[in-house]
Amino acid sequence: MEALLDDYYKQSVHVSRFIDRKATIESGSLQIIGVALCGKTALIKHYLSTCKKGSYLYIDCRDLRIDDEQLSKLVGSFCARHDIDILALDNYRETITLPPHKQLIVSGERPFALPGLPLLRLVPLDYEEFLAYEPKYDSTVFNHYLQLGGYPIMHTLPAEARALYLQQILQLRLSPLELDILILLAKNSALKTSAFTLYERLRHQRRVSKDMLYKTLADLIAKRYVFELPKFGYLNATKKFYLCDIALKHALSTQKHFGRLFEHLVFLEILKRGITLYYGEGVDFYLPHQRRIVLCMPFGTEDLLFKRIETIEGFIAANGVDSVQIVSVGSEGSLQHPMVQVEMIPFGEWAITLEEEHE
Repeated sequence: MEALLDDYYKQSVHVSRFIDRKATIESGSLQIIGVALCGKTALIKHYLSTCKKGSYLYIDCRDLRIDDEQLSKLVGSFCARHDIDILALDNYRETITLPPHKQLIVSGERPFALPGLPLLRLVPLDYEEFLAYEPKYDSTVFNHYLQLGGYPIMHTLPAEARALYLQQILQLRLSPLELDILILLAKNSALKTSAFTLYERLRHQRRVSKDMLYKTLADLIAKRYVFELPKFGYLNATKKFYLCDIALKHALSTQKHFGRLFEHLVFLEILKRGITLYYGEGVDFYLPHQRRIVLCMPFGTEDLLFKRIETIEGFIAANGVDSVQIVSVGSEGSLQHPMVQVEMIPFGEWAITLEEEHE
C-alpha cells in the first residue's frame, strides 16, 4: 500500500481541454457530489494542476489495488512525511477513514456524513456552460445541445460511440435494478407516473418486491439520477419523472417524441438554476417564488398560444401569476392579455437569461 501511495504521489494530474465551470474549488475542504460523468474528476484535477507539485496527493478510490483499512492507517502519516497540504480522494467511500488535514477534497455520488466538509453539488453542463464547448455560436448550437446533453465527455466521443459508452458507465455505477428503472423512466420521461406503476411494469420482467423497487427508486432520486416533479398544491398526486440528462434518454430509449424531449430539456435548465418548480393542470412548470409559469411549445403559433393560455386562466387567477413564458425552438413574440404578461422566447435566449434562485 505504501508503494501505491508513492506511485500516486509521483504522478502529475492532467486534464485535457478543461473548460471552466460555474462551480469552482477554492482553498478550503469540501465534498463534491454529483452523478457519474458530470465532471467531478476533471474539476478536482484542474484545481490540483494549479497547485504546487508535491503539495497534493490525488487518489482514485476506484483503484482495485486499494485496501481501505491499509489506506486509512497509512495515508495520514504519508502526507505528514511528504509535507502534503491537499489530500484529494476521488470516488471516495466511507470505509476509508479520513485523517486530519489542511485541505481535504472528496467526491462521490451522494453526500457523506463528514462534518467540516461543505457540500458542492456538481451537475451536467447547463446551456450557458455548454456554449463554451462550441467552436461558434450559431443556429446549430441548440441542435448540438439537444443531441449531446450536458455531459462534458460527450464532446470527445464519436456519435456512434456515445450511447454504448453511457450504457457501459451506467452498468458499472448502478445496480441491475437501478438500470432497469432508468430504462423504463427514459421511455416515459416527462409523463405522469408512480412508483407503483413502475413496479407493475417491472415485475413482469424480473423478480422484484414492491419494497425493493420503492427503495431503489428513492436511491436513484437521492443520487439525483432521477428527479420527480410534484403537482402544485397536491403533493400526494402522481408525479412526473425526468432523468438527470437527456443524453441518458438517448442512450436508454429509441423513442423520439420531440415535445417531451424538449420539455425534459427545459425542466433540467430550470432545475440547474436551483429554482423550485412544480407542474399544474395544463401547466408544464410553475415557479411559485417567481410567480411565473413556463410552458413548452417548441413550434408554437399565435393561435396555439391563445388557446393554451385560455386553458390555464383559472390557474393564473387562483395563484396570482405575474408572467407566462413560452419557451420555443426559435419563435419569439408577446401576447396582450388582461391578466398576465405573456412572452414567447427561443430556448437559447431563455436559457442564457434564466437566473439562479437564492432563497
